[in-house]
Amino acid sequence: MTIYIGNLSYQATEDDLRTVFADYGEVKRVVLPTDRETGRVRGFAFVDMGEETQEDAAITELDGAEWMGRQIKVNKAKPREDNRGSWGRR
Repeated sequence: MTIYIGNLSYQATEDDLRTVFADYGEVKRVVLPTDRETGRVRGFAFVDMGEETQEDAAITELDGAEWMGRQIKVNKAKPREDNRGSWGRR
């Protein structure tokens, strides 16, 4: 399972996220997307943890918490939809 973190501060780094989520267990991966043109953080991230129970604990504790001056949204990430290339085809 992957955790989605929204409404992040634009100053947040991968290390910042690892530090916060490490309180709940092993952090396997952090993805902090950036804008292609500006290189600026886009305000959301994804975190994968070692066990689902750790992810559930992190979601419960951090959803709605204030972090770096913002109230963050933390929940289970939804699967990515692939919308490319199918428009108009039957």
